[in-house]
Amino acid sequence: MPGPLDGVKIVDLSIALAGPWAATMLADQGASVIKVEPPGLGDIGRWIGVSVNGLSAMAAMVNRGKRSIAVNLQTDEGREIVRTIAADADVFVQNFRPGVIEKLGLSYDTLRSLNPDLVYCSISGFGPEGPYAQKSAYDPVVQAYGGLAHAQAAGDGGNPELIRHTAADKITALNAAQAISAALFARASGRGGQHLRLSMLECVVNFVWADAAGNEVLLEADGSQPSAFSRDQKLWPTRDGYVIAAPVSDGDVAGICRGVGVDGYDAPEVATIMARRTNIEAFNALLARVYERVRSMSTAEAIAGMEAERAPCGAVLSPAELHEDPHIRATGVLEESRHPLAGRMRQPRPAARFQNTPAVTGGPAPGLGEHTDEILREIGLQARIADLRTGGVVA
Repeated sequence: MPGPLDGVKIVDLSIALAGPWAATMLADQGASVIKVEPPGLGDIGRWIGVSVNGLSAMAAMVNRGKRSIAVNLQTDEGREIVRTIAADADVFVQNFRPGVIEKLGLSYDTLRSLNPDLVYCSISGFGPEGPYAQKSAYDPVVQAYGGLAHAQAAGDGGNPELIRHTAADKITALNAAQAISAALFARASGRGGQHLRLSMLECVVNFVWADAAGNEVLLEADGSQPSAFSRDQKLWPTRDGYVIAAPVSDGDVAGICRGVGVDGYDAPEVATIMARRTNIEAFNALLARVYERVRSMSTAEAIAGMEAERAPCGAVLSPAELHEDPHIRATGVLEESRHPLAGRMRQPRPAARFQNTPAVTGGPAPGLGEHTDEILREIGLQARIADLRTGGVVA
């Protein structure tokens, strides 16, 4: 059965992670995506991190299910090719620095004149306006500005820390995919195409403030609690690894304590969530006893004890261990395949489960310019392919 976005055509002019992953999520849901890349190196994301035969793991993940055309946008003919492809597209995605796309003659206003129903998505680091509009905006820069690094600081006055993955890019990709889908829905409702603008900074700020800026949201709060209610969470070491448990509800606290053999959880000062908010020192003392008890147990013992009490808990697994987890194996979260360039692959399937219009893991990420000739034929340039290639317009 076709996916929910079957029939939607997307032109992806973005690079690295935020834009490409947004387009790939939509490709997994059935959209047809044409990835436009410069000849030579192509998308810089092809060269970041672990790679096999010139294809990085990241590029393989965030460009699956697409077709690639290599076009030199520094040429008039190359820009005209992209305009022709976009003329009957539904979505156009780009993440050039503000002002660059206009110089290339591929702005929203230009493409809208050819395709009034186009949903045009612009992604940038700090947005098109303001003093930081032209500022370089790689992921760690946005993590620092947007509050992610501050939120990672330990509650005892520790230093801010970066999240050790490209969190700002991925947060932006999720926002972009949702916004594009919403704009397509609006268009289907008769409200036409439109220009979407997303800044990585604004996406990260929204992400952080949902749960890590309590005193900054409620300006009349007394400041007695940390802004981030997850600030003091930490992993619990065992004899042979680490576990985590979440003592949130009254039942959670009781289950955790019973599961590891610690009493005192029913004392009046810690038995209820309201009591624990008032008697923070007593609650911390109870948790300290839990930590010490867990430290003397194996990971398997601690998890088995807490699970027997239906307490929310889990072991710490690495990506290398995840595929061996019984739940992951039983539910098929990770899928194995073979890429023609990179060989054997293991990657997560699309996360959303659609009952009637299933999303599926897209086919192998394309090689640079793998579909150039095919796409040129589709837009009526079959007779000019050789000349365009000789002239350096395409590759």
